[in-house]
Amino acid sequence: MVIDAHQHFWQYEPVRDAWIDESMQVIRRDFLPGDLTPVLEQNGVHGCIAVQADQSPDETAFLLSLADQHEIIKGVVGWVDLRADNIHEQLQQYTAYPKLKGFRHIVQGEKDNRFILGEHFCRGVKALAQHQFTYDILVYPKQLPAVEEFVLQFPEQALIIDHLAKPDIKAGELQAWAAHMRRIAQSPHVYCKLSGLVTEADWQQWEPSHFKPFLEVALEAFGANRLVYGSDWPVCLVAAEYHEVKGIVTDFISTLSTTEQYQIMGGNALSFYHL
Repeated sequence: MVIDAHQHFWQYEPVRDAWIDESMQVIRRDFLPGDLTPVLEQNGVHGCIAVQADQSPDETAFLLSLADQHEIIKGVVGWVDLRADNIHEQLQQYTAYPKLKGFRHIVQGEKDNRFILGEHFCRGVKALAQHQFTYDILVYPKQLPAVEEFVLQFPEQALIIDHLAKPDIKAGELQAWAAHMRRIAQSPHVYCKLSGLVTEADWQQWEPSHFKPFLEVALEAFGANRLVYGSDWPVCLVAAEYHEVKGIVTDFISTLSTTEQYQIMGGNALSFYHL
């Protein structure tokens, strides 16, 4: 089974979705399961993980509603205020939804590069493991020093880094990012998504070779048993079509064993998110 472990749905609202700026005109519209299902079928993908794009309880409810209606959605990564005093109570209520697998906070958007180490935030993350929820780490490279400390605090928590932590592929800035990722990968409970790559490259002039050094670091650091394929559709459409995004990963891993390829393209997502 091939799983796309990272994509989004939304009904476009200009104010809420202000992050979709003028340069991203192609995704300034609604994107719903009816749009994605034929794309997945054409590309031999059997299911997906819908990940939050807005930080609100309504977003989580919206994704869970879609998941109830569409078999293609195998799991949801929602949003909850991890700093809330009643976080345990909220998480207990969310355990009633079998397709809700975990949560994410848009840490990359926080001004404090050490936000992820905040006392109240970490209290909320600690609660996730007690309710069997995963946590997606969405950060920029400048926040990786804090992530190094963060992952060591939660050895029992299933953690996964989104988009390889968004390295600057366009500028080819590899070394500092790679050093952080190698240290983070030493924690065996941390996985990493091969996703969101094309949007960190030159949108108009990227080539598969631009991604190879970053993918090599990820494979060396995390191994085939902790890497997970994701498309970041529809955000990826600003720079590439779905088949191109998938092809970057499948071409890179084509020299690996059949088992290792299966793990990256679906097996690891199945086990990490308990699909």
